[in-house]
Amino acid sequence: MSTLSRITEEKIVAIIRGLNPSYGVAVAEALYAGGIRILEITMNSDEPLSVIRQITDRFGDRMVVGAGTVLDADMAEVAVAAGARFVLSPIVAVEVIRKAKDLGVVSIPGAYTATEIYTAYKNGADIVKVFPATSPAYIRDIAGPLPQIPLLPTGGITPQNIKDFKHAGAVGFGIGSALVDTKQPMTSRYFEQITERARQFVDAITE
Repeated sequence: MSTLSRITEEKIVAIIRGLNPSYGVAVAEALYAGGIRILEITMNSDEPLSVIRQITDRFGDRMVVGAGTVLDADMAEVAVAAGARFVLSPIVAVEVIRKAKDLGVVSIPGAYTATEIYTAYKNGADIVKVFPATSPAYIRDIAGPLPQIPLLPTGGITPQNIKDFKHAGAVGFGIGSALVDTKQPMTSRYFEQITERARQFVDAITE
């Protein structure tokens, strides 16, 4: 199955930002135990390339690992070399979209307005991250005139509202601190909490 198909089938992209790199594999294992199979390591974290390599080595094809907060083509290239299978940006950076496509990985730029979203898609985006995802109604408003564009709302998504975003037309969901709050002490108890939160999100979209 292609990376794009995996993302749209699994739907939940767990975003890990600012994590102490020594806990990368442990957090990934906690998420995996809760049913998460898509993981984004942001490039503005400590040693992101090392974390991408470690998790990729540990899980192989069982976990799809990508790089987030990718701002230029060089950053995309080193991330893919480290094992990233998708490249996610907070902005519409055409050079990043094109580099991702040249490297054969999934491109997910970030956009908000209808014009930005269409521009990203026209330039080759596979999925467009909608950030901030203010409400399911906004996703529905965008999907109405642009139904051909796969949308991945990010920010503010909870187990309580994720199904509303799904019904509004989202093909996936970017979820950060609601799943992994990297400011919390990384204890065995917190890893259990991560697993439980992951289960809650997964259950919410499969009920």
